[in-house]
Amino acid sequence: MLACGMTVSAQNIQLHYDFGRNIYTGEEAGRQKVTITLEQFKADQWGQWYYFVDFDLSRHFVESAYTEISREIKLGKESPFSAHVEYDGGLSRSASFQQAGLIGAAYNGHTADFSKTWSVQLLYKQFFKSYEDTHSYASAQLTGVWGLNFLNNKLRFSGFIDFWRGEKANGHGCLVILSEPQLWYNFTEHFSVGTEWEFSNNFVYNSDPESSKTFFWNPTLAVKWNF
Repeated sequence: MLACGMTVSAQNIQLHYDFGRNIYTGEEAGRQKVTITLEQFKADQWGQWYYFVDFDLSRHFVESAYTEISREIKLGKESPFSAHVEYDGGLSRSASFQQAGLIGAAYNGHTADFSKTWSVQLLYKQFFKSYEDTHSYASAQLTGVWGLNFLNNKLRFSGFIDFWRGEKANGHGCLVILSEPQLWYNFTEHFSVGTEWEFSNNFVYNSDPESSKTFFWNPTLAVKWNF
């Protein structure tokens, strides 16, 4: 999520081919194989903006669009702490994603040359009733974000990990874990090739009624263009 690298503004578009459906042929039978991600980070004198939009594609349709957009306001000119406000939500052809609003604090840091950046966020998370069979409930989320450049910025390792309280279909609470580390090789300042590995527990919808699996690993092969 700290995509800035050496700049105060950065935007990129990514194309991912997802192998999850090939690995879990029953549990993830409906998972789309192609995702386009549009991502942008922008810092200013008060703090920073960040958003991404994921478009899941089938052969004939855009099956879904999911976004997260956040604003951070620095708590002091030289302070590493910021106030964090965020919206998560989206739409799909069959239903909508359950929307959520988040508010809390972030601790951000970086090395002198910005080759390494990190953020830890502790957030109150409110889920809203978004479609039939959902209801509003309160939760909390702990997020860690990192970005590391190596080999004279030829190699970049970045990603995030989220922990939050979710709810199962029976209404019982559960710990949801989601992490999406990415590894990119930068052929030029604009063009990169890499991979994303999604690790999750209690996050992916299991479409196999005979399977109780909750942990999934979904790797991708990807290209990225940095504007």
